[in-house]
This record gives sequence, C-alpha cells and structure tokens, in this order.
Amino acid sequence: MRLVYNSFYGRYSDSPRAVYERLVGSETANAHVWLVADGHEHGFPAGVDTVTLGSEECVAALESADAVVSNTYLELDWNKRPGTVYLQTWHGTPLKRIHYDAPSIGPDDRLERLDVDVARWDYLLSPNRPSTDRLRGAFRYDGTVVETGYPRNDVLLADDRELRRAVVRAELGLEEGTTAVLYAPTWRDDEYYAQDVQLGLDVSAFVKAMGDGWCLLPRVHYYMADRLALPQSPGVRDVSYYPDIRDLYLAADVLVTDYSSAMFDFAVTGKPMIFYTYDLAHYRDSVRGFYFDFVPEAPGPVVETMPELLDALHRVGATEERYADRYAAFRERYCHLEDGSATDRVIDLLARGC
Repeated sequence: MRLVYNSFYGRYSDSPRAVYERLVGSETANAHVWLVADGHEHGFPAGVDTVTLGSEECVAALESADAVVSNTYLELDWNKRPGTVYLQTWHGTPLKRIHYDAPSIGPDDRLERLDVDVARWDYLLSPNRPSTDRLRGAFRYDGTVVETGYPRNDVLLADDRELRRAVVRAELGLEEGTTAVLYAPTWRDDEYYAQDVQLGLDVSAFVKAMGDGWCLLPRVHYYMADRLALPQSPGVRDVSYYPDIRDLYLAADVLVTDYSSAMFDFAVTGKPMIFYTYDLAHYRDSVRGFYFDFVPEAPGPVVETMPELLDALHRVGATEERYADRYAAFRERYCHLEDGSATDRVIDLLARGC
C-alpha cells in the first residue's frame, strides 16, 4: 500500500506523523511519502521519503496513492483516483468557528476552493463527542465522521513521556528547574490580511517581570510565523519553527494561549493553563466567534492585560489549585477519548477502508 502524508502544509508533525511512525515501526511492506514545504525540510528525519508540496512529483504521489492522510486541506489541483482512501484527521477541537460557520474574511471564493478538497474526504476524525456535529456542520460534510481522539496526543500519555520531555528541554537549552512557559496563540483572520502584525504578548515585559528561572517559548501560528520577528533575548526561545508542538507540550510547564485548540490537547497533560485574551470582545464578536462561551468553562484564569497575565504566572501554583475542579470537568468533556490508543483506532480505520 502506498500512503501519502501531509501536515500543516508540508511539515513533519501532528496526527499524520503519529500514524506514520506507528506504521513504519510495525511493518515494512508499505511505501510512505511525505509532502514537504520549503523551509521545513529540517524537521524530517533522515531517510524519510519526501516530495515538495505543489510540485509535479507531489501531484503524482497523490494521484497514485492508496491512502492519503492529512490534517488540513490539500489546496492543490489533483485527481483522486477510484479506490484511494482520504483520511482527514483535522487539527483541533473547534472553539472558534470554522469554515462555513465563520464570518467571511478574505477572498470570496476561498471556501469554494476548499470545498473541492472536502469533497474528496472519505473519513473525518473527531477528537471528542462535542466536536462531531460542529465539524460535520461547519464543513457541510455528509461523509463518515469517526470519534477516535487525536493520534498526535498519544505521546502525551506514553510511558516514555518524561524521557521525551528531558530530551526536548535539553535541545532547547532549558536548565533544570527552569519554568518553561509555552505561548501558543491562534491566528487572527483580520491580521492575516493586514500589513503590520504584532505579537499580542509583550516579550520584553515578560523577561523583565519573570526574571531568572523562567523561559518563554513563543509558538506563532503557522499561518503567521513568517510575518512576525520575535526579539531575541535570554529567557526566550522562539519555537515557531520547531517541527512538532506536541514535543513542546511535554517540555513546557505552563501554557499561555487564547482561543487556540492547543488548550484541548495541553489539557491531556494536566499542566496549568492561562488564557491571555487581550482582544476577547473583538475576536468573539467581529473576527471569528465561538461555538460556546469558553470563559466559564476555561480550565484556568482568563486575563486581558499583561499585568494580569504576569500576576497569574507568578501565582501559578495557587491558580492550579483554584481551577482544579473546572480543569477536571474540561478534561472529562473534551479529552474523554485521549487514552493513549487513538493511533491504534485510526490505523484500524485505515485498514478497513483500504
């Protein structure tokens, strides 16, 4: 069987990576090809077969595949041959509205172009029960939706997770005892088409206020990473181009995010989260909107200013205790399928489909 993988437009990461690594580790009969984007070649291990995203070789690989595994749209002109199984893992529990549910910002014909790819999907994964109907409705998808959990999150529960954490922290140069704060904001549709874009979090203020023993790991959304220049300073490691965020979840001690689906994945770890929502009203009412009011459900404090954020970080231990019950309820609702076996369920699905 010939399998072709795509993650975040040409990266080696996420649920496609989890499926690939499990298959490669268990047998050698299949052929595996990854789509790679310029600038992300470094993220692929030696020996992985790749073709450049958008190239003639890429199209040929897709059109000859027995199975395609992708975590986002394939915005390419290619013809899916009869018998090919296209597994769309998607890449997050939807908090913010997506596809047809989202306000229209950007080119008028983009949804129509994306729908060409949606029509190719044979299976769409859902990470949890609340997401199933939201995903189906947003994509107007009448194919098969399967609740499996996300393969990418299995490593967060793996027996070797502490070893993985130590390896990644050493790679990032984090000294023992350093509190690593992963800052992973979502992208903003109106900023994507703007000329001037600034990071919402004041990096210099963080470094000054938190001092030694703390390190900020900014992870700019992949749509925006090439448009934001982050200041270089002690106490900061720009991880925007780190290949796979799930390794960063292990390395981090605290997550700071906003409306990103990172919150649902990080919740698997049980580590504390703080929600820095400096543009909450604008994002909720004018940019995207939410599927639910996340403020009452958020498993951590929701803050709107830098002083509030810094204060919450300084008191993170007390914050963790204060939000323990809400955190547990959040995990029960959104992480009920995250048991470390999602990859097995997805591979079984692929085997049946192919």
